Amino acid sequence: MNLREIKKDIQYVIGAFIDDCTLFLNMNPGKNADEIANLIDKAVDLYNDLRDKVVKSAGAEKPKVNFNAIRKELLEKTDALYDELAASVKKGLGK
Repeated sequence: MNLREIKKDIQYVIGAFIDDCTLFLNMNPGKNADEIANLIDKAVDLYNDLRDKVVKSAGAEKPKVNFNAIRKELLEKTDALYDELAASVKKGLGK
């Protein structure tokens, strides 16, 4: 794994999450808009945090080890965001 790949992975995964959030908002106007906006803010913060970690890790002695840890963190935290989105969607749809 190299610097370019990890940056693309971060952008793709978090971008997909934000797309899913905006899709829900567009399909269900007015339902849980504040909660979804909060999730999008969390995703943007995660994106910025992970990108900062990648830049710092690129200059490290063993960047690939750090990149693997960052990728694991990306997947774990994005999974948690998807769990929050699922709960918000269920709440918004009255299920």
